[in-house]
Amino acid sequence: MIYDVIVVGGGIAGLMAAIEAKDEQNRVALITKGNIFKSNSSMASGGINAVLDSNNSKEINQHITDTFNSAKGIGNKKAITFMCKQASTIIEKLVSYGVQFDRDENKKILQRPFGGGSSNRTCYVGDKTGSAITMALIKKAKSKGITFLPNNFILNLAKYKDKVSGVVALNKENSQVMIYSSKSVVLAGGGYAGIYRGYSTNAPDYTGDLLAVALRAGLHLKDMEFVQFHPTGFVKTNYLVTEAARGEGGYLVNSDGLRFVNELGTRDEVARAILKEQLEKKKVFIDLRHLGLEKIQQKLPSLYNAALMQCGVDISEELLEIKPVAHYTMGGVDVNMTSCELKGLYICGEMASNGVHGANRLGGNSLLEGCVFGNLAGNIAKIYSQENDFSPIDYNTVVKDIEMIDFIFKGDTTKNFNAIRVSLGKCLFEKVGIIKNEKSLTEAFDYVKYLRQISYNLHCINKEKNNNVELTAILELRNALEISEAIILCAQKRHESRGAHYREDYAFMSKDFNKSFVVKELKKGYFKISFKEGEFLKQLKNLFINKE
Repeated sequence: MIYDVIVVGGGIAGLMAAIEAKDEQNRVALITKGNIFKSNSSMASGGINAVLDSNNSKEINQHITDTFNSAKGIGNKKAITFMCKQASTIIEKLVSYGVQFDRDENKKILQRPFGGGSSNRTCYVGDKTGSAITMALIKKAKSKGITFLPNNFILNLAKYKDKVSGVVALNKENSQVMIYSSKSVVLAGGGYAGIYRGYSTNAPDYTGDLLAVALRAGLHLKDMEFVQFHPTGFVKTNYLVTEAARGEGGYLVNSDGLRFVNELGTRDEVARAILKEQLEKKKVFIDLRHLGLEKIQQKLPSLYNAALMQCGVDISEELLEIKPVAHYTMGGVDVNMTSCELKGLYICGEMASNGVHGANRLGGNSLLEGCVFGNLAGNIAKIYSQENDFSPIDYNTVVKDIEMIDFIFKGDTTKNFNAIRVSLGKCLFEKVGIIKNEKSLTEAFDYVKYLRQISYNLHCINKEKNNNVELTAILELRNALEISEAIILCAQKRHESRGAHYREDYAFMSKDFNKSFVVKELKKGYFKISFKEGEFLKQLKNLFINKE
């Protein structure tokens, strides 16, 4: 199957990329691992940040400043500036695609406050913003004639020398290895917080598959130690209590009935404060009772229904118990805006580390990043496909993938791979989670290394080729372990606390670490970790040189 542009990922970044890449003459395919309607983007509730007046340079500069400050010294000012300046144009584009943002009586788009922001700049659709944007983009993509290829698990990139030539995928319906050839490829496969299984808002299949694919293609990962824990998830189900609940005036109280933290502080601060209360054997609740039923049903209808259905709690009259949960990952493939070392390959959304979020993401910036850089990646990928021809496919690599799938089907297994995934999630949360130290990281590394060894001898118990969920689970586990090792190694190297990365044995931010760690897998199981200077350190050096 041959296309001009292939986009992998059905979230907002992938959809924006596919829409922008499609014109009347070319062929664009959108590949997803599962159902097109299921993505982390569709679960993002609170809103999308934007200064709506493109001429209001003061507010735009404040958005840039808030974002850069949240990045804690390792943000990329160029990428941040580009994103914030594009925000109003992106909102206009989303409106033209059919997104119906909440408006006041004068038809002006409403904006709410979000944690870490100095102004009310978060546009929203009730508490279902991500879902509303995703649905509008799916309709737009279908109307443009984009080909949807669901249920395809990407195994590896197809490349020739320094150029991408397509993707190698597993057709989940029949377990056949497929080759999709293209002139350019956009990867927008989301983050890796799903590896914290049982302690994450992400679906269990968000295991960083495409980041593992990027490692195997020789690309670098950056900032992998920065995993953001959302302060408020349901205790029982991990369902996300949107930050909009605190933006609309919700309180956080402990089991003594006391408020103990600034509810609109940055997510790392609030999450650590909640964990501290829980380690002291206190429960933590979100209190929305003072808002009243009418406002809750108007502003937070999805949350109201979810709390009632999943927990049996009427949040207009009762406290809702919450806990921090792994939610968003700042780390990803090291890119310059959207470009990487492989020609014709562009990466955007949560799986890209372009420096927009640095060490800590502002709430409301993830949907904006996905839209802005998805739009950019799609446009560049289209131009590249117009100026370049197809590259050859190295079928030797494809044969290796076929042999790997055959191996997984042929043998017998004594290990329960689903239990391994649950165990991995528990290990990561407890030892590589909100609070870390050298001892916990060493223990986690040893355990992950052990799991990685046994993962290569796992086999499907069910030998049926059609819709074999065991096969996908084993492949996801292998990828999750590869990414887990990269996270731990970076966390071990960063002897400080910065943004979402907190080490109790180095509970301070050090100027020696005003830089990012990049990871490259030299061969299976062997990683190289090196420094990449952040913009803040470069500015200091330039200042020193200029003074000289």
